[in-house]
Amino acid sequence: MLILIKDAEVYAPDFLGKKDILLAGKQIGFIKDHIEVPEQFVDIKVIDAKGKIAVPGFIDSHVHIIGGGGEGGYKTRTPEIQLTDATLSGITTLVGVIGTDGTTRTMPSLIAKARALEEEGITCYVHTGSYQVPVKTLTGKIEDDLILIDRVIGAGEIAIADHRSSQPTIEEMAKVASAARIGGLLSGKAGIVNIHVGDSPDQLYVIEQVIEKTEIPIHQFYPTHINRNHDLFEAGIKYANKGGFIDFTTSTIKEFIEGGEVLASKALKRALDAGVDISRITFTSDGQASLPDFDENSYLRGMFIGKSSSLLREFRAAIMEEGVSIEDAIRVITANPARILKLTQKGSIQEGKDADLVLLNKETNEVDTVFAMGQMMVENGKAIAKGTFE
Repeated sequence: MLILIKDAEVYAPDFLGKKDILLAGKQIGFIKDHIEVPEQFVDIKVIDAKGKIAVPGFIDSHVHIIGGGGEGGYKTRTPEIQLTDATLSGITTLVGVIGTDGTTRTMPSLIAKARALEEEGITCYVHTGSYQVPVKTLTGKIEDDLILIDRVIGAGEIAIADHRSSQPTIEEMAKVASAARIGGLLSGKAGIVNIHVGDSPDQLYVIEQVIEKTEIPIHQFYPTHINRNHDLFEAGIKYANKGGFIDFTTSTIKEFIEGGEVLASKALKRALDAGVDISRITFTSDGQASLPDFDENSYLRGMFIGKSSSLLREFRAAIMEEGVSIEDAIRVITANPARILKLTQKGSIQEGKDADLVLLNKETNEVDTVFAMGQMMVENGKAIAKGTFE
């Protein structure tokens, strides 16, 4: 079926003005000021997008798709993501990670879930490994996972500066980064190393030392949770201004209790005001993660769960509360992660790219319609495609 979207205000993420967009199968066919389809094309769906903004499908590049957690025992293992957890928030591409538990959460399960989500209609990749070093891979080697497994695009999330990490040394982290880099080069993938940064005062020290003492470039690392606390945020600003990428997490326990986090929307505005180039910043949700609340002695006192819907919430807050431009707010969840992760068919509205689009209400920036690979997943704010067990 052809789908013709009429009179949308297009942010690709650059503002293109009012356009018609023709979706042909799984790709964007044409973007024109005006598109007329001949009458003989009867198998076509026309969508009136007046009063709506068209943006690329959101990319959430740090999600615990098979669940996470367990820091409070077996009963605190969080559930798997469901299809509509993503699509109702405009997310059309996910990157799955394992997290703290690299024993009962495994790479075969992660890849199987990624494939299941793709069968249900959205795009899903994964990183190999978990918090721990040595990295627990599928094939036994990071570079082999990258070269041989199509869904694997990087390594991580590997934990540093956290009492739950395996306390990796500079030498160990250098070897991980080297393996990921080689695997990425040989497979044409990003080979990025996704880094979980905890609350320790060590902050980014381990990866900064790898960058300083080896030939590994700064862009090989992709540290997340940079808005975890104010001191880490300031360290992240310095790191980004040296050329590194920084990722702000939209699910935080600040949603539930008073803590030390900087909400992602506020972090984005502060980072831009501090001179950080927008191309170096992303948002991710940490969806389905456990959000453990530890006291000053590292004892667990509470737990919450990350939500993919927080990505949309903080995107909207950045625009409507912090005054960030629509173009910049869109970049951190579309074009930027697509470039960093080498997802060349994603992240922009462009002829020949994958037909992942979101129509937003112009006044509220709420999700109205979602297309993933040309398939309508959400219409009028309601899911019309649901997961197998939803």
